[in-house]
Amino acid sequence: MSKLRIAVIGCGSIAKHRHIPEYAANPEVELVAFCDIVPERAEFFAKKYNATAYDHYEELLAKEKLDAISVCLPNYLHALVSIKAAKSGVHVLCEKPMATTAEEALAMIQAAEDHHVFLMIGHNQRLMPPHQKAKEILARGYLGRVISFRTAFGHPGPESWSVDGKNSWFFRKNEAAMGAMGDLGVHKADLIRYLLEDEVVEVGAFVEILAKNDTDVDDNAVCIVKTKKGSIGTLAASWSYQKEDNSTVLYCEHGVMKLAEDPFNQVIVQLDDGSVEYYHVGAVATNEKQVTSGVINEFIHSIQTGTKPSISGEEGLRSLNVVLAMIESSKKKTFIAVQE
Repeated sequence: MSKLRIAVIGCGSIAKHRHIPEYAANPEVELVAFCDIVPERAEFFAKKYNATAYDHYEELLAKEKLDAISVCLPNYLHALVSIKAAKSGVHVLCEKPMATTAEEALAMIQAAEDHHVFLMIGHNQRLMPPHQKAKEILARGYLGRVISFRTAFGHPGPESWSVDGKNSWFFRKNEAAMGAMGDLGVHKADLIRYLLEDEVVEVGAFVEILAKNDTDVDDNAVCIVKTKKGSIGTLAASWSYQKEDNSTVLYCEHGVMKLAEDPFNQVIVQLDDGSVEYYHVGAVATNEKQVTSGVINEFIHSIQTGTKPSISGEEGLRSLNVVLAMIESSKKKTFIAVQE
């Protein structure tokens, strides 16, 4: 079987730290093209991987014979480029949030379906070892139903992550559409849906600009969440935590499960009978310490086997709708039903 021909569109930090090295580590992949509006960024990776550099995605799609692309661009370009690629017969792995509106996301899903390609969204929280273990433990049933939960994702902000630092598109609403909620909150909305095998049906939220200067997007949010099966919990997203927090606690009928709170035992289960289970399963990725996300390998496996990705466009849309409802809740100062 020949290697899959892959292009990466957008050569910023998420491409640099996740997509590109994970493609390079996969023996079934050949990186053939890179694209970035800053030519030097694409040229750097093209030289490193003996590929071709482009400064416009349309030229890349027109000239290269591709199997798949990664879309690692500012949020407002996700739908535009993903749809163009799908219409070219190319499988698409798009970063989160998959789009800036539900209408854009639906158009992405339709384009992939119409042109018989896969659309996968980069919700890597599902594939991180503590969350995979938590899913396994919940499936065993001994903890019973998840009654309540709290989940948070916060760090000091994109200044220390983005290749453009304080000048990053993350801080511009016309390019990002949303701030910490789109960057971090959508990850945790997706994670709760995944862990609980449940859908969020109603939210209430404060989505604010509290800590960052010279930005028109949210940098802090605290949200109340209710699921279809009746669980309630809180979700927080922040660009002003001094120390990164990517933890989740599930309060169940017969015990408590803590995820990514302890640096060594990443999953801790405290049962009602007083017993405690410790699981050393591997860390959650952080901006400071990258670990393999698993997203790239799942995407490649999906293409090779002809199996629809588990983190499909439909899944990405459901998680996006949760965040859009939270933003609407904050604006209207009332609880909002999540669009199905």
